[in-house]
Amino acid sequence: MTVKRIGWLALVITLALGGVITFGLMRQPPCANSLSCEESLTLRIENDQMGIFNGREVTPPKIDLAATEPVDKILGEFDASGEKHIYVDLSNQTLTAYQGDTLFLKTLVSTGKWNKTPTGEFTIWTKFRATKMSGGSGNDYYYLPNVPYVMFFSGSGVSAATGFSLHGTYWHNNFGHPMSHGCVNMRTADAQKLFYWAGINEKITIYGQTPL
Repeated sequence: MTVKRIGWLALVITLALGGVITFGLMRQPPCANSLSCEESLTLRIENDQMGIFNGREVTPPKIDLAATEPVDKILGEFDASGEKHIYVDLSNQTLTAYQGDTLFLKTLVSTGKWNKTPTGEFTIWTKFRATKMSGGSGNDYYYLPNVPYVMFFSGSGVSAATGFSLHGTYWHNNFGHPMSHGCVNMRTADAQKLFYWAGINEKITIYGQTPL
């Protein structure tokens, strides 16, 4: 093979690899919490802060990590076997959780309004009792300390660093309608129940299309 041909081959390979990398970067969604992306991926308790959502102040829950929560009471009497799986239906704004063929939880949720909630197959990669989430700008700016029962997920081209999660919600009660910046908003009581039921690497399937 001539030097010229080797040079052309190297150029073609470089362009091909660059295209693959660029395509991957283009597909990667923006961080769910644009102003606290890395901070949100840690346990953060801020009991002395007020929250802001939709231009108004909201009161976060007080978090006491020393308090023992009655997990057996939270989960209730649930006897099932088999693989656990969580399903989020964007079209109907619902979440269902099964163990084997047994339904554990079905509830309304709120998914992405300002940013899309990603679709595909995911797994829970870490969980925190609470963290801070902040992002948006202008009228959709939000600052939310002590977001409770956070379950971060990744997969289907969505890296862990983007901060998409299932979590409890104290700043609105409009479940069944899109209200988030990409995460899956749940009633806090439902998120608490799911938090103690679902383990690391539990499967999540997100499908459908968010209503306009």
